[in-house]
Parts: sequence; C-alpha cells; structure tokens
Amino acid sequence: MMKLISILNKEQWIAYVKGSVEHDFYHTWHYHSMDEGGDPFLFIYEEGKDYIAFPLLKREISGSQFSDLGSVYGYPGPISNRKFEDLDEALMDNFKESFLDFLERERNISVFSRLNPFFNQNLLIERFGGIHKNGRTVAIDLTTTIEEQRKKYRRTTLHNVKKARDYGYILKESKNLEDIDLFFDIYTENMTRIGAKEQYFFSKKYFVDLIHNDEFDCRLLLVYFNNKVISGSIITCTCGIIQSHLVATSSKFLSTSPAKFLIDEISILGRKLGMKYYHLGGGYCFKEDTLFKWKRGFSDLLLEYESWRYVTNHSVYHSLVNEQGIDKDSNIDFFPLYRALANILTCGYFQMMI
Repeated sequence: MMKLISILNKEQWIAYVKGSVEHDFYHTWHYHSMDEGGDPFLFIYEEGKDYIAFPLLKREISGSQFSDLGSVYGYPGPISNRKFEDLDEALMDNFKESFLDFLERERNISVFSRLNPFFNQNLLIERFGGIHKNGRTVAIDLTTTIEEQRKKYRRTTLHNVKKARDYGYILKESKNLEDIDLFFDIYTENMTRIGAKEQYFFSKKYFVDLIHNDEFDCRLLLVYFNNKVISGSIITCTCGIIQSHLVATSSKFLSTSPAKFLIDEISILGRKLGMKYYHLGGGYCFKEDTLFKWKRGFSDLLLEYESWRYVTNHSVYHSLVNEQGIDKDSNIDFFPLYRALANILTCGYFQMMI
C-alpha cells in the first residue's frame, strides 16, 4: 500500500521516522519543516508490518505542467523499519513499481536525493539505476579508544590540538539565547568572508529552533578563550551518528585552529553519549581539496558519498535542458541539469568554516 504524508501531518511523519531501524536527523519532520526549497512529503510503501519511507521535496517547474523531486541538504534518502540488507526482495521490487507509478501519475520528470553514507540505501536505489558517486567523506570511529583515535591524527593536527589545551581553550555546551547569538554572529561573519549566497544566511530563529527542537538531539558546542567564544559547532546525535551540521570560527583565531580542538573534544563527548561515529563530511563541493585533506588529518575512515539522479521522462527532461541553452553533454556536475544555471554556485558550503 502506498500513501503520502505531507508536512502538515507531523505526528504521522515522526512516527514513521522513529519506527525506522536507522535514520538521521535529515529525515525528521522538524528538519524538513525548516526547508524552503520545495513542498516536503514522506512517500510511504508498506506491506503488513514492513515499510519503506522516503522523504522528498516536490518542486514545480516554472512555465510547465511538470514537477520534479529533490531532497533536503545533507544525507537523507530512504529509511525502513528493517535494515535494507534484511528487506524482502519482493518488497523492494514492489516499492519500485509503486514509486515509478507515483512519479508518472504526478508528472514528476526527475528525482534527486542525497544518500546517507552510513546506511545501505543503494541496495534499494540500485534497482532504479542512476546512483552517482559524489566522492568521499571523512568520519571518526568512536568505538575505538581516544588514544587509538589520536594515533591516526596527522602530526600537525595532533600538535594543534595539544597547543589549544596549552593556550587554555575550553569547550562548553549551551542552549542559552546569548550564546546562540554569539555563534550566530561568528557564523554570519564566516558566510560574509567566503561570499556565500543570501539563501545561506540563516536567521537567528533558525538557530534557536534547531537547537531547541524536541524531535532529535541537537547541541551547540562552543570553544572559549579568555571567556570569549572563538569557535563553535551545531551537532546532532542520531542513531549512533554525530553530524557536524554547522561549524564556524572567528576569523581572528583561524591561525590557531580552534576547530581542531573542537573536533577532538566533540569526539570525547560522543563516546559519553554512546555515539559510534562522528561524521566530518567531505571537501568543498565534495572534492578532495584542501578542506578534505584538513578533515583527513583526523581519520583514515573514508565513506562513499552517493546521490540518486533519476530521470523519469527523458523527452521532457532534455527539452527543458535545451530551453536553458545547456549542452546535455557538458561536464557540469549538477542534477537536474535544467536547474543548473540557477544553482551552479550552491555547493556544500556548510563544511567550509574550519
């Protein structure tokens, strides 16, 4: 049986996410309710007690009778009440048939979804085709000891962490509005410094609502030096995974790398909270650039980050690409390609503020 749950049905959405065997905060109702990139909904296919749930954003295509589906920023993808490796083959085949019927009936010509590198979602998605390898991300294994973890640090990384303690840097957790304001200011300063697009300058309300939500564990961690906040991160803790959602450092203290101290301290906290992994993410636009190498200085645990790029109606898709004057054989890494001109500069900046 197939059904759609809109963002207006908060209780049902939350129930399906909580009923899944593994999920991330990117799947939650609250995170989707904050997104302005489309109309969020949860596609459900279920047989008996088993189900597959897929959160997506519906987006109208201007000047046409068609729409397409996208995903929130981060690592969402489908979830289920069973691990994908334990799902019945027939259930996954029936999900595919039901989902394709939905796409055609609703005139959705393409689907884009970022996938979660910790879950075996590709076992389901590979039935459709269109899995795209975006690159690798870096994670820290919190099931080892902190001593074993630090043995894998690059020499300069370990040196910076030790120096930060010598300087007297300390870590504090807070939900106070004053501290949220301080982090907001540092984050906004970072966004201005790197020339981020306007849509990535969040309001203070965004920070407050995220940190004070009652659906998932979200924490603000701040690095202090001489009673002054110099760096911070908003992290989430879900199903054994810490995600570093937003990170920012005051430009005056970039040279001393307080973010390295921050990551080391969060890994200690993660063990106390029973977390298994601390996900640092990838490079800028998920390239193995200087940012990736910076994160690589903490761990040798590398994960494959993939996205699903599926075209339902090829004739309409290529027609829309042609209308934009884009060569369909170009090397622009964006999907769907007909939205590339409006979005070509919106890479994963969230991982940049180190």
